Amino acid sequence: MQLDLNGMTPKQFLEEYWQKKPLVIRQGFKHFEDLLSPEEMAGLACEDVVESRRVFKQNNEWQAEFGPFESYEELGETDWTLIVQALNNWVPEAENLLKCFDFIPRWRLDDVMVSYATPGGGVGPHIDLYDVFICQGSGRRRWRVGDLGPHKEFAAHPALLHTEAFEPIIDVELLPGDILYLPPGYPHDGVTLEPSMSFSVGYRTASAKDMVSALADHIIDKDLCNEQIADPDRSLSNNSGIVNNSDLERIKQQLFATLDDKLVSEFSGRYLTQSKCELDLPAECLGFQVLDITEQLKQQPLVKLGGLRTLYFEASVADGVLYINGEQFTLAADITANNEAFITLLCDTQELTVEDLSPFLNDELLVTQLTTWVNAGYWYFEEVE
Repeated sequence: MQLDLNGMTPKQFLEEYWQKKPLVIRQGFKHFEDLLSPEEMAGLACEDVVESRRVFKQNNEWQAEFGPFESYEELGETDWTLIVQALNNWVPEAENLLKCFDFIPRWRLDDVMVSYATPGGGVGPHIDLYDVFICQGSGRRRWRVGDLGPHKEFAAHPALLHTEAFEPIIDVELLPGDILYLPPGYPHDGVTLEPSMSFSVGYRTASAKDMVSALADHIIDKDLCNEQIADPDRSLSNNSGIVNNSDLERIKQQLFATLDDKLVSEFSGRYLTQSKCELDLPAECLGFQVLDITEQLKQQPLVKLGGLRTLYFEASVADGVLYINGEQFTLAADITANNEAFITLLCDTQELTVEDLSPFLNDELLVTQLTTWVNAGYWYFEEVE
């Protein structure tokens, strides 16, 4: 699968459109094929661990229901939509789609969402607070996109936040392989013209409120930032009730001083690698030994579990620090020479072959750590046909 930005380079796209304005990319994917069939999607929506919902109208009122679902017959053949979140957690083929957008780092990724809709189906006019590439699969869907503005939102249903009618700046019919890119804040409404599937690659951001709240929890949990304000150079005050400008600055500096690179990276590394949906992890240790890993690699590549989040920071990667699934790991200090290359390979690559790992396979500590992660289900051996 290869992405064609209609002659633009990824750099040009980021400079001209990313978080700036919507864009229709005609035939962004030539000969696009659905990543799964509607029947396979319905099967996923039967599972308790898979986040799914369906949206439809009943007596001209919007309705939304959450899975798992056992049947769809009662919905008829028109005017309903089935949605499955985190397709990349469950369908390995979704990785091929994600790789096409890797000019945006994975820490910004939310998930791949798949939607199946019957004619007339949609979720109503709404505004998203994230960037999304809506990739049209089989079928056709009409999209209307409005401009930024003070659009009034309202609850069409407890689970559906809609926006008032808007004047479209884009009114387009997407065909298989077409892509609609939407930055945050643009109202949009998609209505299916014939049975169709679409695959949305979404990129999340967290609000400052959410991150500050989570940071406070992190500080409390780790018992950090216990330093008290010191003011040995205090000047005489004539007003006992005042917080003067000097004291205000002292308070601000105390708060800012807690937000050093080490604290922010440790917190955000854990925060950003937490999966919002359940991962397909084993219930107990898989029992691989180090020798099993090195021998099996000769036959099969290691593949990163779908939906697993891994990242490193430029400032600390040489020190052996990386983050996986909400945890911080620090590789042993005596293997520092290999740390950066090993971590970069793990986090930047979805599939690890014996050739990729060959520079590290003689390093017992590194292979032991890799074995621990394989036993946790973070990487698995892919069957080779």
